Parts: sequence; structure tokens; C-alpha cells
Amino acid sequence: MRILCLASVPLVSALCFLLALALVPSAWAAGPKVHLVTLGPARIVSYIPPQAVPAQTPLQPEVSASAGTLRIRPLNVDGLRREWTMGEVHDVTDRTFVIRRALRINDSLPSEPVHWTWQPGPWLMVDRLSGHISALHLPDFDPLVSDVRWFRDDAAYCGISTTGKKGVVAVVAQLGARRPIVAKLLAPWPQPSAAHPISEPICAPVIWQRSPMRATLQLSGGQPVTYDVVGTVSLIEENDNTDP
Repeated sequence: MRILCLASVPLVSALCFLLALALVPSAWAAGPKVHLVTLGPARIVSYIPPQAVPAQTPLQPEVSASAGTLRIRPLNVDGLRREWTMGEVHDVTDRTFVIRRALRINDSLPSEPVHWTWQPGPWLMVDRLSGHISALHLPDFDPLVSDVRWFRDDAAYCGISTTGKKGVVAVVAQLGARRPIVAKLLAPWPQPSAAHPISEPICAPVIWQRSPMRATLQLSGGQPVTYDVVGTVSLIEENDNTDP
């Protein structure tokens, strides 16, 4: 449809412009951009834990049973790699998921040539619609010893506290909450090397229970301790449709 306007009459020109906008709404009222978030194919990289000989490897689910390797995958947004990840995806909602980051760190001393090494990193929260990626700051999380087990939007694990009562702590943390639901001291740290060498997990895998909602944590060689988790799903920001 062609609209003829008289440029010499300002009021008529303005009315014609508004009419043109009404007749072509799709050009001005486009919805938010939806991004494509994917995980690429896996690859195996070498891994040497800090302060450990090459033959030692923490026995965590994300680490291969063969010493000295990690299984990593690229996290892509719109076909471009944004992060390297490891381990399995946990869907928090139908739009948001969490996954652990893999870090490539410069492990050389000032007098040495640059040497890069792969290390387990923190957890990431990813929005499938907006493509937004944010780092999760889980309380007392230690990349080498914390084996996080998720249920809904809650993370349960053994962490290392370096403030207050220092030691191994049982932690249950909820996404979006400022303070952990559970933070209880289990044992002093560091553990005796003969009882808990770095190559062995300090805690057994967390056991979750739905109703009543509970998490059971157990220090290696210790007794299981069960904590009631009171509360509902926390608020997770899912209204950010801005480009990453």
C-alpha cells in the first residue's frame, strides 16, 4: 500500500507517518532476540592437580578414571564458543541450566616459558533464551574437593571453610539466596594425608530426598548427617532478554 503525504503541511505529514507505522508493525515491534545455546562435541585434555604428582587425580565424577585427563565440551552461543565446560548439565527450569566450567590456566613460574594447564572451575548458570552466562559463587566451594549434587535449584556438597571455624563444611546452597541454607562444620582441615590423601574424595556423594526435602552428607570414614531443607524454589532471574 502506497501512502501519499504532503510534505508542506507538517500536521498532515505527522499523521501520515503514524499511519505508516500502524500499517507496518512488524518492522518496529519485533520481539526479543532468541539465542541458540548448544554444547559442542567432547574432547579429552591433560590435567595435573595442583600440588600433586602427575599420577594423582581427584576421584570426582567430572574427572576421567584414567589419571591426568579431563573431558571438556565447548559452550556455544549462536555458534560462537563462550566457555569450556565439564561434567553433566543440570536443568533448573525449562529455560535455565547449570554446568561446571573448565579453566585453562597459565601454570608457569615467572622464570619459565608459558605453560597452559586445564583445571576444574566454578559452576555456571546459563539462560537458553537470552544466552546470558553467569558464574555461580557457591559458598565455601572448592574446585578440587567439592562434588556438587543438585536437586531443583539447590546445591549440596562438602566445602572448605577458610574463615571462622575452619574445616570441612556441609553446605546446602540455593540459587538466588544470599546465605546458604546449611553450613555445618564436619571436620578440621587439612585432613591427615594418610587418611584423606588428595587423590580421594573427602565426602561421599550427597543423597537427596524429595518429601520431606532432605540432604544427607557423609565425611569419608564418618557417619552420615541428614539436614532438612526448608523453603521453596528461589527466584531466578529469567526476564533478561538482552544480547550477551
